[in-house]
Amino acid sequence: MLSRRNLVAAMGALMTLPGVEPASAGTPPSKGKAPRLRPGDVVGLVAPAMFSDGGEELAAIEANIAALGLVPKIGPHVTARYGYLAGSDRNRADDLNRMYADPAVRAVFAVHGGWGSARILPFLDWKTIAANPKLLIGFSDITALHLAFAAKAGFATIHGPNAGNSWQPISAGSFTSLAFAGEMPLLRNPAPLILPAPLPAGADPGANAPGTPFGAAPAPATSETPVAAQVDPRWRTTAIRPGRAQGRLIGGNLAVLAALVGSSWMPDFTGAILVLEETGEAEYRIDRMLTQLSYAGILGKVAGIVFGQCTRCVGGAAGYSGFTVPQLLFHHFAPLGVPAFYGANIGHVANQLCIPFGVRADIDAAAGTIQILEPAVS
Repeated sequence: MLSRRNLVAAMGALMTLPGVEPASAGTPPSKGKAPRLRPGDVVGLVAPAMFSDGGEELAAIEANIAALGLVPKIGPHVTARYGYLAGSDRNRADDLNRMYADPAVRAVFAVHGGWGSARILPFLDWKTIAANPKLLIGFSDITALHLAFAAKAGFATIHGPNAGNSWQPISAGSFTSLAFAGEMPLLRNPAPLILPAPLPAGADPGANAPGTPFGAAPAPATSETPVAAQVDPRWRTTAIRPGRAQGRLIGGNLAVLAALVGSSWMPDFTGAILVLEETGEAEYRIDRMLTQLSYAGILGKVAGIVFGQCTRCVGGAAGYSGFTVPQLLFHHFAPLGVPAFYGANIGHVANQLCIPFGVRADIDAAAGTIQILEPAVS
């Protein structure tokens, strides 16, 4: 898996966006939750896996954080080089330990994914981390940290863009809702695109347009009158098994999660809502990893499943073609008898939704929605 470095001009945090519907933030704070963020808070930047190139790239990363209204504090080894890693395993772990021990730091962002986060788990100071709840933000290889934090620390983390990724409006808006406002939003893909279409030749401009309720007064028709709502294929969700389920959100990148099966860094998945995404894996590898989760008993424990995007997961070695990713998801998830859907805008995509791991949510597989049921912060 490669690190995604699609750096764009930083975008401000937006509160009301397609895909993020605010809900009440009135639930009393819970002990052990990370504090909510406020504009001007200092946040740590660490590199648990791949290094930053420094220079213009690091400046763009700092700009991303500043655009969210936060002040970046860069870990000592973010630009260090040890092969493809940002310093030795102990160096990278020390950066994370320092951020959680520093009372001035209010949250911690991973700079990049790549590979290497799992290697630092034995060197993390879990006692200090658990005693100082702070949001951890990142995705892809950072899945190893999300899982270990769920198992060892017990407070919520946010699966969302790394600091070095693109923070577009829906990503920034869902993050702001969760981390700053302490809201419990309804998370869903962007709304259907409503595309204008010209009137057919000879059409009555006073006739009801398709979709107009019978008996309703027709709107004045013009060549710009919308006649249909068309969903961008990237934003379409599909129910594998319709229904609703509640549980604690946990998961992340499929390959990273599968690689930790059988280790002490895995949390308990009993009654959880399993959230998965993947990138750059051939179909037969997706099949193999899901089979591993099944044999490990993980799939049989969960209350529901949300599979996000499988970016560039097409084409395998000769002789291993023949199944599509959706076919494999139906094969592995449908027999479980729990609500499941795929296509959520989660993973290696622009405008990915930020998902709070470790908090309870209600999923509606038919609607393709995730209703957060408790704040991720205090």
